[in-house]
Amino acid sequence: MGFSAVDLKQGQYDVSIFDLGGAQRIRDIWKHYYSESHGVIFVVDSSDTQRMQETKETLAQVLVHPRITGKPVLLLANKQDKEAALHEADIIEHLSLEELVNDNKCHCKIVPCTVVKSMGKKAIMSGLEWLLRTVASDYDNIRQRVENDTAEQREQEEKDKRERAERVRKVRQQREKREREMAVQECMTTEKEEEESTMANPFLPIQDIISKTEEKKDSVEQTGEKTDQAPAEHSPERKRKLWLWRKNKVEPLTPDSSAKTQHSMQNTLQVLRLRVLLNIFLDVPACK
Repeated sequence: MGFSAVDLKQGQYDVSIFDLGGAQRIRDIWKHYYSESHGVIFVVDSSDTQRMQETKETLAQVLVHPRITGKPVLLLANKQDKEAALHEADIIEHLSLEELVNDNKCHCKIVPCTVVKSMGKKAIMSGLEWLLRTVASDYDNIRQRVENDTAEQREQEEKDKRERAERVRKVRQQREKREREMAVQECMTTEKEEEESTMANPFLPIQDIISKTEEKKDSVEQTGEKTDQAPAEHSPERKRKLWLWRKNKVEPLTPDSSAKTQHSMQNTLQVLRLRVLLNIFLDVPACK
């Protein structure tokens, strides 16, 4: 199944039980609870004879772990109410249980049981009491092992955590470095393309220059363009504009010229006045 934690009081003992699922995909998490365990309860499906070899290998992996070796083991042979369920002796034989516990120096007790009958529950409680008494009989040594193993495991977990953080940091730095290098390379490529597109090569081969000059000369001759045209400042249009400017040029005013201009204007007014009087007298329309 999954994971659950149960705290209970059994007689004079305060007990914490970690119920870990037996599915293969979650068996890797078992080892994280070995250091805090004073004993092990291993449940076997007595009716599933086809998986006994798998059960044997799994149990061996548990007992051989350095944080489990030497700790007491309670083996519950569950589903004894099934017709195909193996008896206690058969289970010991299929699992090579005697050999396993002796090699790993584990106290072990096998208890046939079933969870669907009250009689089976009594068997489970009796097995739990055996486990608690066995732990209590060697409690000082087991407690010291648990404290040492727990401290060692936490230290290892902190070390692994720091190493993972360092690996993540290095990966991030490498990725950022690659991104910066790619950005710089892209920028340089863009600038180079812009320079090549906007600036011509100043060191053209002489043969290319001669060819371009001859092509330009041939083009001028074909279109009938005169190469000996007069400079722009000597063109007829330029001369005409210069003549008009000189003709209409106004000299700066001087005291004498101001008086002359005033006298001339007075004479002009008198002439106009006489012409107007004459036109009135003769009744002739005034000339504009």
